Amino acid sequence: MSPIVMKFGGTSVADLERINHVADLVAAQAKESKGGVAVIVSAMAGETNRLVSLANEAAGSGLVGETFDDEYDVVVASGEQVTSGLLALALRKRGFRARSWLGWQMPMITNDVHGKARIEDIEGNGFSEAIGSGEIAVVAGFQGRSAEGRITTLGRGGSDTSAVAVAAGLNALRCDIYTDVDGVYTTDPRIVSKARRIDRISYEEMLEMASLGAKVLQTRSVELAMNHGVPIRVLSSFAPAGDENNGTLVCDEDEIMEKQVVSGIAYSRDEAKISLLGVVNHPGAAASIFSRLADANVNVDMIVQADARGPDKANMVFTCTQRDSELAVSVLTDAKEEIGFESVVVDRDVSKVSVIGVGMRSHTGVAKTMFDALSDRGINIQVISTSEIKISVLINSSYTELAVRALHTAYGLDAES
Repeated sequence: MSPIVMKFGGTSVADLERINHVADLVAAQAKESKGGVAVIVSAMAGETNRLVSLANEAAGSGLVGETFDDEYDVVVASGEQVTSGLLALALRKRGFRARSWLGWQMPMITNDVHGKARIEDIEGNGFSEAIGSGEIAVVAGFQGRSAEGRITTLGRGGSDTSAVAVAAGLNALRCDIYTDVDGVYTTDPRIVSKARRIDRISYEEMLEMASLGAKVLQTRSVELAMNHGVPIRVLSSFAPAGDENNGTLVCDEDEIMEKQVVSGIAYSRDEAKISLLGVVNHPGAAASIFSRLADANVNVDMIVQADARGPDKANMVFTCTQRDSELAVSVLTDAKEEIGFESVVVDRDVSKVSVIGVGMRSHTGVAKTMFDALSDRGINIQVISTSEIKISVLINSSYTELAVRALHTAYGLDAES
């Protein structure tokens, strides 16, 4: 009998009324599940932001990466501790055996990169035995413990990762992630009113959608689920207890009967295009540029190199987040003589729009459909990037919503009226 893992985000536990509703959802599941229930909770909505602000104000600067960021983790991890205790109390009031588990009590072992730690192991410490005995374990998400015994945090969205890690450690039947939407949609319903909820989506598609701008699941949690074969179900915590008519199952591709050529359209406005003009074109030029950016922890996405007008010169274009763009320009400008380029140009008025689908592997004409749809609406493509199951284009940000709507229709994703 495998347990069920349930995870509730900040909006789901925003106040005592919402926590009581979550307790009803957990109670309904506990009555059905013969293998037990583990619950992972985030801090109450807005609480982590408040704690981060307090920590930064106390220190007088941003903390992550500083010598005292182990204390930063102590502060910001406290929000989940409060939520786990409140939910355990609400479950006890309903007659269930329940207790809170903090990251250091399990313990969930991480590396010592405070503020963005990665999980290395879950030692257990009686955790699975407690669940097997019928106790509901309420786990404070987002937090762990380093080998030195210090509290660590997993970065924003880390409670999703905590939940999947617990599910993998327990060999759970499923990890249900409750949020404020009732599943994964073919695109953002705020932009496309005819967006449809997807019943099943593969790990790879969900990973692409999460990394390309969809906010439903955190990227690291999907990676972990794919690596350990943990099915994830995305549900709405705002639905009545016992309502199973909502949600999207994220699972292995083999479990999906009919694979769509394109499953969804994702977009990201947090993009900056950086162009290095007149780069001396010789072996090692690209390595010189991107090794420096990697050393500065700048995450580069799309890359295009083209010949420049001058002899033995090239233009190098790449994208990164807007937040990283200033650092990227600074790093490259400082190394201008060593790299050998004429000038650097930054454009932050761009967006990335992507089409995603495992069906691309066996169908032709996907790129043609995309390019035709954008061309028909006068949208110019600046950069193109592809993988086996996705095509991304960089466009002027003012055309983002038009592009998403056009592509959603072009691939037949619009819901019937």
